[in-house]
Amino acid sequence: MADEVRGVIAPGKNEPVRVETIVIPDPGPGEAVVRVLTCGVCHTDLHYKQGGITDEFPFLLGHEAAGTVESVGEGVTEVEPGDFVVLNWRAVCGRCRACLRGRPQYCFSTHNAGQRMTLTDGTELTPALGIGAFAEKTLVAAGQCTKVDPEVSPAAAGLLGCGVMAGIGASINTGGVGRGDSVAVIGCGGVGGAAVMGARLAGAARIIAVDIDPRKLETATRLGATHTVDASGTDPVEAIRELTGGFGADVVIEAVGRPETYRQAFYARDLAGTVVLVGVPTPEMRIELPLLDVFGRGGALKSSWYGDCLPSRDFPMLVDLFRQGRLDLDAFVTETVGLGDVEAAFDRMHAGDVLRSVVVL
Repeated sequence: MADEVRGVIAPGKNEPVRVETIVIPDPGPGEAVVRVLTCGVCHTDLHYKQGGITDEFPFLLGHEAAGTVESVGEGVTEVEPGDFVVLNWRAVCGRCRACLRGRPQYCFSTHNAGQRMTLTDGTELTPALGIGAFAEKTLVAAGQCTKVDPEVSPAAAGLLGCGVMAGIGASINTGGVGRGDSVAVIGCGGVGGAAVMGARLAGAARIIAVDIDPRKLETATRLGATHTVDASGTDPVEAIRELTGGFGADVVIEAVGRPETYRQAFYARDLAGTVVLVGVPTPEMRIELPLLDVFGRGGALKSSWYGDCLPSRDFPMLVDLFRQGRLDLDAFVTETVGLGDVEAAFDRMHAGDVLRSVVVL
């Protein structure tokens, strides 16, 4: 029987979000209903609100979530009612060319729930990243539920669902940071801060945090940065080179998603070094680079999809590191808020006042 819950929707482009009654259908084959415990306020949700991803309004926002499985549909074997799960937005299909080649983290046919959640008048909602977790319950594909140890706090665990995983994965999975490497991270918000932490976990010898906000540089230092560069008054390319013997960093992670910072990343890496783009650009952005420089500097220019993670592999591993005291997920939680506070949380995030606001339900 369909259920009615409270949820946060974005009704139209740049319109204030509002709390509405959401209708959650019973799970169909391959689906699960999850009672949401916490959901982080992520820049991607703001992009949805601003119409920067699609124009399929109204959106049911929220995707960086943890909760408990309430019910499952026919054929579901991955999870069962009562399981504590982190939601992910890349449920792998197991059948596409990437999956069949043993690279499910690059699955080209990820899927979401087949049914749509609605408003009480029947208006269909588009769930952010196929999740829609700024709600007391949400309907997802069962493959979007990753079971983890319930001892971890929901507020910390939920952040693995997007930003923290994207940043850690950009360092470890995409960037291939290794012991003794030098790493520069440009943009030290939630994702960039997680990239700093990932570089530390991987054993990088020198981790250079770059930002224009001194508060974010201070946070990056707490997360593991060995050096900081205030790019508001310093050329970050020259500063990174100076801190790496004049050569540039082995791996440069761009966590802003803008042409000017990508260019900085390109020229701040060492010869044969790696650039990782994990910041999300908007559709109109373009970049021009001399092709001879692309050829002559060698190395690799990579984009990081969700930290190139495999949720079933990486989420439990990172939760274990948290339980061992080696990964301070709680450091990313700046504040906890209610469903009615999401609009104000967007404002604080945009102003750089928080690393992560987390909605607690």
